[in-house]
Amino acid sequence: MSQSDPAADQQAAQAVVRHHGELAAVLTGHVTRLVEAADAGIQRQVWQRRGELTTWLHDELLPHAYAEEASLYPAAADLPAGKLLVDGMLGEHRVITALVADLESAVSPVVAAATAYALQAVFASHLAKENELVVPLLVGAGEVSLAGLLDGMHDIIGAESAPSGGGCGCGGCGCGGEPADAQAPALAIDPRLDVRDVPHGERHARVLAALDALPADGALVLVAPHAPLPLLAEIESRYAGQVGREWLQDGPDVWQIRLHRQPVPA
Repeated sequence: MSQSDPAADQQAAQAVVRHHGELAAVLTGHVTRLVEAADAGIQRQVWQRRGELTTWLHDELLPHAYAEEASLYPAAADLPAGKLLVDGMLGEHRVITALVADLESAVSPVVAAATAYALQAVFASHLAKENELVVPLLVGAGEVSLAGLLDGMHDIIGAESAPSGGGCGCGGCGCGGEPADAQAPALAIDPRLDVRDVPHGERHARVLAALDALPADGALVLVAPHAPLPLLAEIESRYAGQVGREWLQDGPDVWQIRLHRQPVPA
């Protein structure tokens, strides 16, 4: 195993956690739309939403899982504390794959909605374990280079490795390296969740899913097109003081707020 670069490994860990939040947010959006269609009794729309969800699962979520099995998991399993943990994570991958198959074969809108909701719950729990157990295990292992494991692994980090000049290299993601992002400069090292182009009705779900995927003491920077006061109130109600906030940019065109999951008391 190659020796690690602590700074590069921390950056790689942040990229993994950020992408986990993005996956969770998109999954939540798909599941919410499917469940709403089922609740409304619009069967044609249920199958349309299921098709959209299963296409995304095969294009994004399952390749992410397979990429982890090819890179992160073998490295973690080689560590003294990693074998049983990885065995459990692989078992959860099998559960997720089975739920995808069950979703595809469901013949009842109610069953499809329930299966999608179960998939969302299992995936959220799975991501939390990866963020809080697997990633820290790899970062803390001096003989493992997390950055090296993830080099070019788009399915795990969601974008190519960032060039040294800033930005993620994807050509317009709004990560701080593009002129179009001049009004939303990078004001913290934490991963950013830019919801300005997200449909208004999906923003709360995406942010909450990203917060759910954050490990204890993790943080993200929310980038919004207005002061998200109703969302902040919902976060306070949902997490009961467990998410701190720091206003980094207060308009007039862009608002940036650092949201920080409080560490678990010892």
